[in-house]
Amino acid sequence: MTNELLNQSMQTTHHLLMIRPVDFKFNEQTAGNNKFQVASDEGDVQSQALKEFDGFVDLLRKNGVDVTVVDDTLQPETPDSIFPNNWISFHEDGSVFLYPMFSQNRRLERRREILDELAEKFELNYISDLSFYETADIFLEGTGSMVLDRVNKIAYACLSIRTEVEAFNNFCQLAGYKSVIFNSVDSSGFPIYHTNVMMCIGDHFAVICLDSIPNFHERDFVRKVLLSTGKEIITISFDQMNHFAGNMLQVANQSGESLLVMSEQAFLSLTQNQINLLEKYARIIYAPIYTIEKNGGGSARCMLAEIHLPVK
Repeated sequence: MTNELLNQSMQTTHHLLMIRPVDFKFNEQTAGNNKFQVASDEGDVQSQALKEFDGFVDLLRKNGVDVTVVDDTLQPETPDSIFPNNWISFHEDGSVFLYPMFSQNRRLERRREILDELAEKFELNYISDLSFYETADIFLEGTGSMVLDRVNKIAYACLSIRTEVEAFNNFCQLAGYKSVIFNSVDSSGFPIYHTNVMMCIGDHFAVICLDSIPNFHERDFVRKVLLSTGKEIITISFDQMNHFAGNMLQVANQSGESLLVMSEQAFLSLTQNQINLLEKYARIIYAPIYTIEKNGGGSARCMLAEIHLPVK
């Protein structure tokens, strides 16, 4: 059986979509509910972000990951286009989901020509467009809002202004996922804006900041669901979460090797014991993306849209 066929039933893929920025900068429209986002007082943010982006792509490709890079456009203005996983997700049956976005300038990231380019290589069988929820101010920002256990068909989501129950339940019904909903807050009690900054699901492990789930019953339920699916739980602290240690993604390379992708900042926040636990399941690779993390409020996982579509 080929790797392509194996990937259809696996948590990981070796195909990724990344969007190369042309006008990356601090997005005022998202800063109000993204406490990970800090405006930089340094020089040319775009040029530094572009350098970090290209270095990240090079790292992935050198490690055998297939990366489809699409250049962003200057018009319309989309300062957060570097984080495509929020507006689109790709699934092994050829289905594609488009998501309702909180900020108006992020809605402009949904570009048909990106789908047309992917359709040259992959099978796109059906598009489920949930963006209509924007008219009702209901949002669900893709695999930022949801962390997917693709093997067990479980979607985890912490509620926030960007992750609302109605749209989440609709996705789960359409995609055939069971829903696990909970609340998650930072150390000051402010809601976590995206689930993928506080947890990561791998094939046989889960990285999670359990301390960020204040309700004991919700925390215990999430823990029990993870254990019931055979995941080893690797907990991280609030401080490690703030350094994006929850924002990891397990991928495969074209040789079938398991890789765990994260930022340099996230890696440096881990203890040796945590590294040892993670390395049982994947080889860790990491990239310095400090400018992107600071101004964008997202990290390595946010930059990667996994392509689980069948290859033509």
